Amino acid sequence: MRPAMAVATLCGVGRLRVAPGTWASLVVLPAALLGPWWCLALGITFCLGGFWAVSSLREAHEDPGWVVVDEAAGQCLALAALPAGASFWWVLAGFALFRAADIVKPGPIGWADRMGGSLGVMLDDILAGIFSCGVLLAARAAWLP
Repeated sequence: MRPAMAVATLCGVGRLRVAPGTWASLVVLPAALLGPWWCLALGITFCLGGFWAVSSLREAHEDPGWVVVDEAAGQCLALAALPAGASFWWVLAGFALFRAADIVKPGPIGWADRMGGSLGVMLDDILAGIFSCGVLLAARAAWLP
């Protein structure tokens, strides 16, 4: 497998038949155990690797379902709102929020999705991750003393 294809498909996760984006989000959930700084670093790494991979693969510019590095990036950015060792329920909330924002694509997330090209492929999920991170931070501030 070409390096750009391996990055874009998250080492083949994007080739799973049903809901590859959801599988990619699930694959990176254990990163929540590492804590916010590691999740942020992984998110940035997936962002940079994803921009490179999608830009390198002409067939990826139209955001085919097999490109899932963007979901990994966004999910890690969402998880950056959680402390190391966050409860299962907070991690589940982060997963659900990110997937909902990625599917519904409210506001600027939808705008980014309509951009097309390698920027649009990556940016909608990055914005969904940032949005989810903000919602999680607000929820934690509201419910935790």
